[in-house]
Amino acid sequence: MDKIPWDKLFKLTGYDVVKLLITAFIILMVTKVQLFSDRLSALLIALPFTSLVAMFWMQAEKQPAEKIANHAEGTFWFVLPTLPMFLILPWMLRHGWGFWLALGVNCLLTTGFFWLTVVVLRRFGINLM
Repeated sequence: MDKIPWDKLFKLTGYDVVKLLITAFIILMVTKVQLFSDRLSALLIALPFTSLVAMFWMQAEKQPAEKIANHAEGTFWFVLPTLPMFLILPWMLRHGWGFWLALGVNCLLTTGFFWLTVVVLRRFGINLM
């Protein structure tokens, strides 16, 4: 993570545009499902679509299995500190908190939970950062 290839990161190819359109379409469809079913859209979002799509693109780009495995494992550990948000945010909204304030507080809480997870897991030999 020390040497980020900024030139490659911001170089947009035709292949990148195709990936963007397909990925955006998936997210768009899930949000459209929400118009008629909150529960079904929640189920679809709970499925690891983003990770599955990312791993699909990694495989299509012929990235090594170890990189894909690292992505999947990292995703598992990084999901854990986000889970409390899905209980705290609804509680806040149902108790009169405004959306943006509740979302902001939850982003701060999730950041704190994230760093706590990093510190705790490091003690068990799992280095996320």
